Amino acid sequence: MTTTDPQQPTTPDTRSYAALRYPASRMYLGGAALAMMADSIEHVISYWIIFEKFQSPSLAGFAVIAHWVPFLVGSIWAGALADRFDPRRIIQAGMACFMVVSLGWGILFATDSLEKWHAVILLILHGFAGVLWAPAGQVLIHDVVGGRQLQSAIRLLATSRTLGLLLGPAVGGALLLIVGPTIGIFLNVLIYVPLTLWLINNPKKVNSDRTPAAAAMRSFRDLFDTIRQISGIPVVFAMSVLAGLAATFVGNAFEPQMPEFARALGIPEFGRYLVEMFPQSLSNGVMIDPVSGKMTVLSDATIQALFYSLLLAANAVGALTAGIVLEARSMLPAKTRTSFILGMLWAAAIFGFAVSPYYVLSFVLLVCAGFLDLSFNSMTRTLAQLNSPPEIRGRAIGVFNVGALGCRTFSGFTVGFGGGMIGIHFSLALSAGIMLLAMAALFIWAKRRGVLKAT
Repeated sequence: MTTTDPQQPTTPDTRSYAALRYPASRMYLGGAALAMMADSIEHVISYWIIFEKFQSPSLAGFAVIAHWVPFLVGSIWAGALADRFDPRRIIQAGMACFMVVSLGWGILFATDSLEKWHAVILLILHGFAGVLWAPAGQVLIHDVVGGRQLQSAIRLLATSRTLGLLLGPAVGGALLLIVGPTIGIFLNVLIYVPLTLWLINNPKKVNSDRTPAAAAMRSFRDLFDTIRQISGIPVVFAMSVLAGLAATFVGNAFEPQMPEFARALGIPEFGRYLVEMFPQSLSNGVMIDPVSGKMTVLSDATIQALFYSLLLAANAVGALTAGIVLEARSMLPAKTRTSFILGMLWAAAIFGFAVSPYYVLSFVLLVCAGFLDLSFNSMTRTLAQLNSPPEIRGRAIGVFNVGALGCRTFSGFTVGFGGGMIGIHFSLALSAGIMLLAMAALFIWAKRRGVLKAT
């Protein structure tokens, strides 16, 4: 593996796909893409079953809360573990937990015994698996590529994860239609295996500028000391709060509600046209099996599931496009001012999606939202890491994750429960509007503190 010099200059490497020059980076990014695809498949299948079984937007909101609470309460401790122990082993523990959760869903589906409390427990366990993975993965990739290629590495990591998110709905939707949720979720377990096995002996050498901490956090006093220390670093603090605003008011809480958005938008006319005009296979909603020759009627529910999957994929399409285009052109260098602009544009795109009555327009706005989301999140994370002291990098990532991931817990109230009370469209629009105003207020504060000049 190519080595990095801890004393190398921190001027960003502007070459296209700079982080891919490290073999270990390429392998980890590929494994992370597969693991994220498995994560997305699990969400597609489980959210669909939850919605179909219980028909409750409020439960979907609670699913968001149950999933993200672990990030809220456990991210800083997980970051401390990444400072103290080998991040490879922590990631492997997270992968093992993911596999256990998928097995749990499969058993409940097979026995037709899924209850609401089962779903809550599995979502919480899934969240803790993500908590273990998130800071350890960021520490590992930083150790591999060093500071100069960090923005490239974070953007590529976000892109690889987005690729998984893009493939996940497609593969998850296919599994739902072809083999059903039970077999599909069991097959999903296998997708976590490659990254888990590769990490046994890889990366073979990690060059780190970190001095391992003597111990992980052992008390609430250590927790408060960490928060106080991080709050004294203006850029890290500002990026954590900015990411926290995005997570609190919107996050990804609209994704569990996507079946309801898909139902409200209906089946677009072009969708029925494609079904009717598909060459020699489909005619008036009837599909001819090429093997048996039997005719199968495509129900509205089946077509609806297809367009539901497309809506889920739209956000990932935009994010993947952002990762490829921005990295190829070395565009949008990490600047605090730019991060605020991207965040506010993302809020505007989500607002537009919430009020859109047209399927095509909604799809386009979700693509734009995905593009802005990846650009925004990768930039805020890069700035937070570059401005963190090496000896507490894992803890700093943990604090950032409390905002960027843990605060998604509250989006379960703003969007989830709000959707159950006032309608999902109005609750999402209201949340996105408030988020835009809050980001503008934080921008004014950051400008007065001189934070906007930092890179």
